[in-house]
Amino acid sequence: MSIEMQSHQAEAAPAEEPLSQWLINMPEPPTMWQEFVGYIRTNVLSKKRNKMKKKPSNQVYSYLKSVFPILIWGRQYKLNMFKKDLMAGLTLASLCIPQSIGYANLAGLDPEYGLYTSVVPPLIYSMMGSSRELAIGPVAVVSLLLSSMVRDLQDPVTDPIAYRKIVFTATFFAGAFQAIFGLFRLGFLVDFLSHAALVGFMAGAAIVIGLQQLKGLFGLSHFTNKTDVISVLSSVFHSLHHPWQPLNFVIGSSFLIFILLARFLGKRNKKLFWIPAMAPLISVILATLIVYLTNADTRGVKIVKTIKPGFNRPSVNQLEFNGPHLGQVAKIGIICAIIALTEAIAVGRSFATIKGYRLDGNKEMMAMGFSNIAGSLTSCYVATGSFSRTAVNFSAGCETVVSNIVMAITVMVSLEVLTRFLYFTPTAILASIILSALPGLIDISGALHIWKLDKLDFLVLVAAFLGVLFASVEIGLLLAVGISFTRIILSSIRPTVEALGRLSKTDIFGDINQYPMATKTQGLLTLRISSPLLCFANANFIRDRILNSIQKVEEEEDDEQEIKRAKVLQVVILDMSCVMGLDTSGVVALEELHQELASNDTHLVIASPRWRVLHKLKLAKLEEKVKKENIFMTVGEAVDFYVRARTTSHDMC
Repeated sequence: MSIEMQSHQAEAAPAEEPLSQWLINMPEPPTMWQEFVGYIRTNVLSKKRNKMKKKPSNQVYSYLKSVFPILIWGRQYKLNMFKKDLMAGLTLASLCIPQSIGYANLAGLDPEYGLYTSVVPPLIYSMMGSSRELAIGPVAVVSLLLSSMVRDLQDPVTDPIAYRKIVFTATFFAGAFQAIFGLFRLGFLVDFLSHAALVGFMAGAAIVIGLQQLKGLFGLSHFTNKTDVISVLSSVFHSLHHPWQPLNFVIGSSFLIFILLARFLGKRNKKLFWIPAMAPLISVILATLIVYLTNADTRGVKIVKTIKPGFNRPSVNQLEFNGPHLGQVAKIGIICAIIALTEAIAVGRSFATIKGYRLDGNKEMMAMGFSNIAGSLTSCYVATGSFSRTAVNFSAGCETVVSNIVMAITVMVSLEVLTRFLYFTPTAILASIILSALPGLIDISGALHIWKLDKLDFLVLVAAFLGVLFASVEIGLLLAVGISFTRIILSSIRPTVEALGRLSKTDIFGDINQYPMATKTQGLLTLRISSPLLCFANANFIRDRILNSIQKVEEEEDDEQEIKRAKVLQVVILDMSCVMGLDTSGVVALEELHQELASNDTHLVIASPRWRVLHKLKLAKLEEKVKKENIFMTVGEAVDFYVRARTTSHDMC
């Protein structure tokens, strides 16, 4: 007896209205234009109406509160909170001052520019940022990124002024892009750099930064500007054949051991967090005194020399928007913007989770953006959140971003008072401070965890790591992002088609490979399309996979481990619950599939179609060809309908 007769006889029996009728009679989904108008009404016009109901003064204050969170939490700020923030800020400054000088050297700038970057950006962020613990300032990775890319355009040795102009312009672009990301809610762009890519990039950058510090640690004069490991090691090998003073290495390695021991003590006893925080500043003071008292600079020890005293100098006139390298500078800016945002938001969210509050990603982007825009106008380079300094800030018991304000004021005082004292600071101690901060950038446990979870993610990690290590920072990023995109594209154009079976005593249908105990139904083949889109990129592939699955079922022979099936496959049920969208290529593929099955007396049944998918099928009139009675709300309803139809036909026979 044919399926048509079975279905008509099943319909003749008294029964409730099937759920599939709800699908057929559902209203049309909103068009793209209707959704856009609805979004405008909900998010723009309704807000304007609410603002019109308020007094003008209240409107202004509400807007200011949304831009400057300090106006919200500042009203509840108390003296006991300030005491904690004061101690945290002073502790933070003791770590920030030596690190800022070292990172400026890594960025190819004079030491004072690192200190400038620890003044203006933290002050702007403290008014606009939503994180309470994030410590803003220069960081190692961004410093390396700027140095490696800007050096391709201008050598800082031959023309330091032109080099600074490019750095300030790139900083302005970085801030502008960050602010635009926050203003237009484009935070998803930051997600293009996956966690695995970031772990690999950070590890590779840490090793490159460490190798770069060999110049300062050994006091070498001849050194390469390239960042790849082969060029750096080759430069070190050749430089050692030139005269060099071992006193630089003795000073640097001695204080490196001291800083690492202090960090070890801080990890062993959390109450001694101030020891590793103070160790870099103590090292700078002791090393400077040793060089000054022993006249070691006359014996070959390289020193920092002049650091210009005074506060941040205006740099508006140094921004170049009509230079020959404007496009390349903008590219540097957007790369630095994404890296800086990724690091800052990752650090901020991790500590916000510990404290039990939510970090607003869009506000963070706006705050970081305006911090860097203001920084580019005041002789700063790209600033972001530092993990090591944020951890110190958290351990010191900070309550709010007032600790950033205290740190910035302390650095300002240091710029006015301590710069003359830092004249005799050996460059080897700056190298040792940077080297001591690098182990925190290499997340070995995180890499092992990624290896266990996802081998393809680990491939992205390795690509970023090796790209940074053996090519350049840009190549490493491009490799990581490229492999990630390739993975997404492959999963989109080569989705899986799963054969489903029913779990015993339930209405749940699962993949028979995942659930071997799931039972198949005789004469029925249930398949699920595991793709959110049935489109031009994958429609033909999915159609072929479905036909191959049908052919495989028809060719396989019954044995003891298989459920016996009917001699002829009568119904193919497509579970389309995962398919969110359908284009014309997808419709054509379904039409061809329907025709192919109809030529073999097999019926195509569609189960769990989404609202927009079903609407597309109606527009293409495919539901008329498939027949409305072959469209069901659930897979269980479809299977039960045809099992009931078959049972009825057997009873009548």
